[in-house]
Amino acid sequence: MKFGGAVDDSVLPGIPSPGATTAWGLPAVTLLANLLGVLTVGLTVTAAFLLPGDGASVAARGWWLLRRTTWLALAWALTSATLIVFTVSDVLAVPIGQLSRPAVVSFASDISQGQALLLQTGLALTVAVLSRAGTSRGLAAVAAVIAMVAVLPPAFTGHAAGAGDHQLAVTSLAVHVLAAALWVGGLAGLLLVRRHRRFADTAGRYSRLALGCFMATAISGVASAVVRLGDWGALGNSRYGVLVLLKVLALVVVGVIGAVHRRRALWAESFVRLAMGELVVLGAAIGLAVGLSRTAAPAGEEDAPDPLVELLGFSPPPAPTAVRMVGDFLPDFFFVAAVVAGIGVYLAGVRRMRRAGHDWPPSRTVSWIAGLLVLGAFTLLGVAKYAYVLFSVHMVQHMVLSMVVPILLVGGAPVTLALRTLHRPADPQVRGAREWLLLILHSRVVRLLAHPLVALGIYVVSLYGLYLGDLLATLMRYHLGHLAMLVHFVLAGYLLFWVLIGVDPGRRRVHPAMLTVVHFLAMAAHAFFGFVLLQSTTVIAAGWYTSVHPVWASSLLADQRLGAGLAWAFGELPAVVIMLLLVRRWIRSDEREQARLDRAADRAEASGDEDDLARYNAFLAEASARTGKS
Repeated sequence: MKFGGAVDDSVLPGIPSPGATTAWGLPAVTLLANLLGVLTVGLTVTAAFLLPGDGASVAARGWWLLRRTTWLALAWALTSATLIVFTVSDVLAVPIGQLSRPAVVSFASDISQGQALLLQTGLALTVAVLSRAGTSRGLAAVAAVIAMVAVLPPAFTGHAAGAGDHQLAVTSLAVHVLAAALWVGGLAGLLLVRRHRRFADTAGRYSRLALGCFMATAISGVASAVVRLGDWGALGNSRYGVLVLLKVLALVVVGVIGAVHRRRALWAESFVRLAMGELVVLGAAIGLAVGLSRTAAPAGEEDAPDPLVELLGFSPPPAPTAVRMVGDFLPDFFFVAAVVAGIGVYLAGVRRMRRAGHDWPPSRTVSWIAGLLVLGAFTLLGVAKYAYVLFSVHMVQHMVLSMVVPILLVGGAPVTLALRTLHRPADPQVRGAREWLLLILHSRVVRLLAHPLVALGIYVVSLYGLYLGDLLATLMRYHLGHLAMLVHFVLAGYLLFWVLIGVDPGRRRVHPAMLTVVHFLAMAAHAFFGFVLLQSTTVIAAGWYTSVHPVWASSLLADQRLGAGLAWAFGELPAVVIMLLLVRRWIRSDEREQARLDRAADRAEASGDEDDLARYNAFLAEASARTGKS
C-alpha cells in the first residue's frame, strides 16, 4: 500500500481525511475478511466434496471441519459487517468516531457497496447456521455453495463495476476471486485432514480441482489486468503494474510448489512444510490483491471519466449497420468462458464415448455447438452493445436467448452425455460429479420444476414480470443484474423446452397431447405479450433508456413498438418447429400404443385367451345389441 501510493500520511489543509485508523484499518479488515471467506469456502468444500462420506452423512473428519467452519463463518460475518463502518468512513472522509448511525444504515441499505457487504454478512451467517444444522452431505454441499456465492458480492461493486469495459472487468474479477478461494481454501482444508486414512485419494481429488482453479485464476487475472493497465507498457512503468507482476510471480511459485509436493512428497515429512509454504505465498498474493484494490490503476489516471461510459461499460455505439451489429466485439469474460468451456467439455465427452466404442449422434453435437455459438454471438458481438441502448435490439436478444438458444442446447442432450461419460469413483463412499448429477435429477426440486405447468409458469411470469413491472430498468443499470437477466432468459427457456422436447433423464412422463396443450398456452401467452406491448403508450424502463438513448435513434415509444412487433413475429418460427416435433411424438406414441395392443392380441389369440382389447370389443358389441333391441 505504501509502495502503490494507497496511503498518504500527509494532511492537506481544507481536505477532509478519515484518519489513519480508517486508512490502515480498512485494508487490514478487508484482508482478514478475505482470509476468513477463503477458509470458510475451503473447509465446507473439503467436507462436502473432497472427503469420503458415511452413507448419506459426512464422515467424522468432515463433521469436524464443519464444526470449525461455524466459528470461521461467524467471524467472517462480523468482519464483513465491520467493513461497512470502515467503508462509510472512507467514502465520507469522516473518522469512525464521528460517524452517525443513520449514515451507516443508509450506506448499507441504499449504496451498492454497502448492500454487497450486507449480503455477504447474511450469507456468512447462513453458512454458520447450516454447518450446525446436521450431518447430511447434501446440507454440507448447500453450505459450500452458499459460501462460494458469499465471496462474490464485493467483486461486483466498487471500481471495477463503474469503470469502462466493466463487462470484462467485473466478471473476470468474480471468476478470479472464486477460483482463488477454492484453490487456497481447498489447500487449507487438505492440510487439516492430512492424517486421514484416505488422504491420498482426497489429495488427488483436490489436485484436479487445483489445476482448474490455477488455470481460471491465471486467465481471469490476465483479463482483469488488461482492463486496468490499459496497455502492456504500464506493466513495468507504473507501480500498479509492478504489483501485478508480483502477483504473477506468486502465482507461478505456488503452481510449481503445488505440482511438486502433490506428486513427489505426498507421504513425506516435507509435505506439511511445503503446504504451509504454499499457503504463505498464496496469503501474500491475497495481500497484494488488497493493496491493488486500494491503488489507482493506470487506465483511469489520465482521462476524465465519461458518465455514459461508466454506465454502459463502453463508448456509445454509432448508428447500427449490419457490419457493426456483427463485428463490434463486446468482451464479457463470463460468456466467453461459458462458450469455450461448454464446447470443450462437450467435445471431450463425445471423444470419450467414441473411445469406449459407443456412437453419439452427430446431430446432437451440432445442435449443442450451434446453441453455444448463437449464445456467444448475441452476448459478445455488436448486437449486445445495441441491446443496451435500444429496446428493440434488447427484445431480439431476449427472444433468441429464451427460444433459439435453449432449443438448440436441449437438442444436444448434455445430461445424457454426462451420465454416459462421467466415471464412477473407485470408492463407493465418494460422490463424484456423476453421483451429484443423479442426486440433483432425482431431487424434489427438479421434479417440481419438471412439471409442465411449473415450467410454463416460470417462463410466462418472468416474461410479464420483467417488462410490465419496473424490474428491467434496475437490472440494466447494474452489470450483475444484467448478467443475471441474460442467464435467466437461457435457463427459463431451457427448462420449458427440456420439459417439452427434451430426451435427457429427469423429465416427467407426460403424454405428448398434454405437452402440446402446454405449448399452445406458451404460444398464446407470448402472442398476448406482444399485443400488450404494441398497444402500450408507456415507455418501459424509461429511467434507463432515457439516460442512454442515442441521438440517432427514433423516439423511445417508436423503438418500443418496433421491439414489440419483432417479439410477436420472431416467436412464430420456433413455435412452429416445436409444434411439429410434439405432433410427431404424439403420432409415434399412438403408433407404439397400437403396436403394443396388436402384440397383446396376437399373444391372446395364440394362447386361446381373451385380451383386454377383445373383451372391450365384446363389451361394445353387446352394448350395441342391447341398444338395437330397445
